[in-house]
Amino acid sequence: MRMSVIGCGYLGAVHAACMADLGHEVVGIDVDPGKIEMLASGHAPFFEPGLPEALRRALDSGRLRFSTDPADAAGAQVHFVAVGTPQTAGSDAADLTYVDAAVQGLLPHLADGDLVVGKSTVPVGTASRLADAVRASSGADLAWNPEFLREGFAVADTVSPDRFVYGVPSGDAGERATAVLDEVYATALATGTPRLVTDYATAELVKVSANAFLATKISFINAMAEIAEATGADVTQLADAIGHDARIGRRFLNAGLGFGGGCLPKDIRAFRARSRELGLESLDFLADVDAVNLRRRDRVVALADELLGGDVAGARVAVLGVAFKPDSDDVRDSPALDVARRLHAAGADVVVHDPEANETAARLAPDLTYVDDASSALRDADVVLVLTEWKQFKALRPADVADLVAHRRLVDARNVFDPAEWREAGFEFRSLGRP
Repeated sequence: MRMSVIGCGYLGAVHAACMADLGHEVVGIDVDPGKIEMLASGHAPFFEPGLPEALRRALDSGRLRFSTDPADAAGAQVHFVAVGTPQTAGSDAADLTYVDAAVQGLLPHLADGDLVVGKSTVPVGTASRLADAVRASSGADLAWNPEFLREGFAVADTVSPDRFVYGVPSGDAGERATAVLDEVYATALATGTPRLVTDYATAELVKVSANAFLATKISFINAMAEIAEATGADVTQLADAIGHDARIGRRFLNAGLGFGGGCLPKDIRAFRARSRELGLESLDFLADVDAVNLRRRDRVVALADELLGGDVAGARVAVLGVAFKPDSDDVRDSPALDVARRLHAAGADVVVHDPEANETAARLAPDLTYVDDASSALRDADVVLVLTEWKQFKALRPADVADLVAHRRLVDARNVFDPAEWREAGFEFRSLGRP
């Protein structure tokens, strides 16, 4: 099937490469010439495991090409809209500028029978509004097919997702849209991947509801970490205990520095803002979810300050990890990078190593010092902060660190180490929600 993908960022580039790798004929379109040039030459503009290989296979097959010209979408049967919906400046609401522009740019190139498929995360009500414009100008139809990608696992989540959700219009148009999407995703559907066909509003709500729930679960256990810190309890053992309850489960109950990235923080704010626009207070609790998450950053800065005797200025601080999560180079709203920047602003000499995110972090925080390996970051450090749980950092043992640092002080902001092991090796050790 011929298809276009409008927007070649984290979502669109992965979707384009994977669809072509599955056998479809795909053109990826983006307004950024530099990004398009990189993709067309087989180089991913960001780190995502498995993407370079999928991209190269798709390009070599001749089924994938990239362009900056929206007119190249003409002739495709399916058009995926995969542009960003950032937080509006000065507001919690989602900025739909890029979504609206992408759809408007497509309209002159659509034909009767085409299907525009939204994948961007949007406020409920957006699809219905855009569907009217698409139908009025071209006779094409619109569906909403939210993505559920996890950075670090995006290729697998595209090829073998845990479910498909189709938001389609009623009647014959909805049946046509469903049939087209079934053809697009035939490979995964043949393996038994669940598929839910619903209306626009429900499809839009599925993605933001899922993100709100995950954020709430993370902030819940971080709130419990605050209680544990005040009472001497161990939040990790608490999470293990309540996680055995099948109604709760253990996943996303890892207390630590909190969530970040380009989805959860902005999505919960936009969801609450949309609820308020609808005249509802139903999602006001998400403000507390957000606040708990941000307080964990304050706590890590305070722990570093405590280990340094209340005087951060001039101290050499080793920061291991600035990506918002491992297996990614994404530093958007990264709690790790935020902590590093705050300590630098307080006068610390912050030395950073991240296996993949040094370059992306340096664009946002060029005043920090970036080094190519953990040993260089650790050398002569007055305190060590483990802020992103890369497997390389989780594998560190006290003997790997002790002779490199100036002082044996460590803040485990992801609760990945055994406190007793590090304390027995002479480290002043702090973590979140654990004695």
